[in-house]
Amino acid sequence: MPFIEELIKYRSCSIVGLAKNTGKTVSLNYVLGRLPLDRMRIGLSSIGIDGETTDQVTKTAKPEITIQEGTYFGTSEKHYLQRRVVSELVEVSDENTSLGRIVTARALTKGKILLSGPSSNLGLRRWKTSMEKYNIDLIIIDGALSRMSLASPATSESMILATGAAYSANITNLVQKTAFVVDMVNLDLTSEENRLRFNDIHTGVWAVDDDDVIHDLKVTSSLSTNICLDGIEHVKTLYMSGALTDGFMEHIRTKKVFKETEIVVTDFTKVFLTPILYKAFVRGGGKISVMMKSKLIAVTVNPTAPNGMVLDSDRLCKTMSEAINLPVYDLKKCD
Repeated sequence: MPFIEELIKYRSCSIVGLAKNTGKTVSLNYVLGRLPLDRMRIGLSSIGIDGETTDQVTKTAKPEITIQEGTYFGTSEKHYLQRRVVSELVEVSDENTSLGRIVTARALTKGKILLSGPSSNLGLRRWKTSMEKYNIDLIIIDGALSRMSLASPATSESMILATGAAYSANITNLVQKTAFVVDMVNLDLTSEENRLRFNDIHTGVWAVDDDDVIHDLKVTSSLSTNICLDGIEHVKTLYMSGALTDGFMEHIRTKKVFKETEIVVTDFTKVFLTPILYKAFVRGGGKISVMMKSKLIAVTVNPTAPNGMVLDSDRLCKTMSEAINLPVYDLKKCD
């Protein structure tokens, strides 16, 4: 499969589902079963619980996670004890979760596991750092529902996006919703000048005027619209250290001072805009760019919804591929 060859060029990858039952675990198993383990060391963990046989919300059957011999994995003490694989314990961290400490082990056989890794992005990054001593070539992070932040470039260099009928049972609507997420993932990097200028700013909202003077707008977050624009005739660049929300965009997009402004956010996971507002801002000459960017390697689809409705897989893959200009895979139909 072409995207496997692309995947192994990176040191880390997050697999993220846009909704429950969109085939994230199928995608994970597909990847784990096809990586060249004869020449690579793989590390695997997650945020949230995965690998259960039954979905705790929908009560539908779920595929278990199958790992190959030699794979390193990080999971909670509770789920480590429930593994169905012969493994060698290599580390027990002081990272505590509701299911116990995080245990890291190496599989000595092929087998099945439950994954429940660190409970925060910070904890996950610490676990990734701890894996460096084992000369891991690729770390795969299994995402959890609504944890798109896992796909942040601060957490992983690349990502695989799983979508499907559980996200929307109408092909046109599903393609539109997925394409918007892909558009956000593919937001352009801002200029090197801006990346240097904003790199050490971690709080607030900042503006750069036409004379390249930077101004603190005295706004703690985009949830506040009490912006101080004293002495600024035009904002060339607006830097948001936190989230960019619909409410903030509604407030600024009609103001002349923000005409044709470039809004810079840390990465795409900080953009919380509806497609309508985003497109209106861009049509008006505005631009949204990012300080860090992930590489979207593949989009996978599950054409079957939990209620049993099945979309036409070939049509779905073709329509979505044309919309996002990337190959789209129904992995259950692949080799």
